Amino acid sequence: MSQFMDRAVQLAVDNVKAGGEPFGAVLVKDGTIVSEGVNELHKHYDVSGHAELIAIRKAQQEKQTHDLSGYRMYASGEPCPMCLSAMYFAGITEVYYCQSVADAVEVGLDRSKVIYDDLKKLNTQRQVVKKQIRLREDQTNPMKEWDQR
Repeated sequence: MSQFMDRAVQLAVDNVKAGGEPFGAVLVKDGTIVSEGVNELHKHYDVSGHAELIAIRKAQQEKQTHDLSGYRMYASGEPCPMCLSAMYFAGITEVYYCQSVADAVEVGLDRSKVIYDDLKKLNTQRQVVKKQIRLREDQTNPMKEWDQR
């Protein structure tokens, strides 16, 4: 295991001891740790308080950029769909994890599996069903506003 994965796992262990879930993340650029995060659901009422997202937020704030291309994420657990999506948006293309979604399910942390499985279904068969409400003719189109800026 690399030093960065060792750190992510230690963060996860420390977080469990502090009352949190077993997730830690380390964001690395050019062989240097840029930011770290742990799952903070036990501290805040914020479902986005996942280790990877916190590490991403810290780095983006510090670097004042959305683009984290060339960064590597080391996570103690396989990223959930939300965290993975954030990595896509941030441009992170290398993600290393230690324990799998299946490992998490074994200890009662099954939300990632439920969501990954649900995303494989047709929209109409998912737990969360998306329904489009089109713009009215008298409304300004935000996409066109964006395109014409």
